[in-house]
Amino acid sequence: MEFQLSCPIPKSEYEKVLLAHGGGGTLTHQLISKMFLNQFGNEYLNELHDGAIFEISGNKFAFTTDSYVVNPIFFPGGNIGELAINGTVNDLAVCGAKPLFISAGFIIEEGLEIEELWQIVLSMKKAADEAGVMIVTGDTKVVEKGKGDKIFINTSGIGLVYEGLEISPKKVKSGDVIIINGRIAEHGIAIMSEREGLEFETKIKSDTAPLNGLVEDILKVSNKISVMRDPTRGGLASALNEIASSANVKIEIYEKEIPVSEEVMGACEILGLDPLYIANEGKILVFVDESDAEKVLDAMKKNPHGKESRIIGKVIEEGLSLVTMKTLIGSTRIVDMISGEQLPRIC
Repeated sequence: MEFQLSCPIPKSEYEKVLLAHGGGGTLTHQLISKMFLNQFGNEYLNELHDGAIFEISGNKFAFTTDSYVVNPIFFPGGNIGELAINGTVNDLAVCGAKPLFISAGFIIEEGLEIEELWQIVLSMKKAADEAGVMIVTGDTKVVEKGKGDKIFINTSGIGLVYEGLEISPKKVKSGDVIIINGRIAEHGIAIMSEREGLEFETKIKSDTAPLNGLVEDILKVSNKISVMRDPTRGGLASALNEIASSANVKIEIYEKEIPVSEEVMGACEILGLDPLYIANEGKILVFVDESDAEKVLDAMKKNPHGKESRIIGKVIEEGLSLVTMKTLIGSTRIVDMISGEQLPRIC
């Protein structure tokens, strides 16, 4: 569509942007589809994958970008710096790519303690080394006090897609088994507990971690992976709904198999939150053909970031975009995409 100044603004029921427009749920997807895809849409962007896959001279590359505005910038289990590296590494990994190069853009508020900035830089260096990526370019801007919130970081990354690999949400099909690598909702609850000064018997830590090594282990044992996705903002429920919508399939998950720690469950009950919708930063969903499910599960359990992997559901029907859950009491519940914002500024 050719852009013209007379193009009408794609109005929604809201006249102003809300925090929920950045929450990864229904409003985020409305904003993306009605505003950004409306004007920017192309064969790469329309895939709505975690990154764009493109080919140069016979090699396939993945390209992704993300911005980090988490508050507070230091939290149990990590800080905004390692979160920014791990997040982009993981977005490349779930595209089936070996992460290679990362850029880092800093928007720093006047008054940030130099010691805090140094700790962030050191943690970024450590995270990049662990993931085997190089930070090769960047940018620094400083804004006046009161015009930022200590520091925002944008990271973009390029990775080389493994030869012969082709994964996409649109490849998901009936019979695919869904595996997750561990307990959900720990990042979101760690941020919230730090932000609100909540104390629990056991300190809940963010699960932020690089998952490219785990993805390599998965791809070594199976070439029947349909798609992988890191359920970050919007949590497990939003990630499953995105895939169900892209593939036009019905997904069924099993509540008894979804791993949630007692501490996180307790915190969710106190705060009135649903762990299905809370952000993760070290989790991966793997959709794999049923015939390869057990060997993928075994491979994941042998990796330090996949020791608690388990099968949590299955694709049961095509031609219907829906996510349901078999509950602990045997009933069936629709797991819809979140419409509001449970936890803002979580990543």
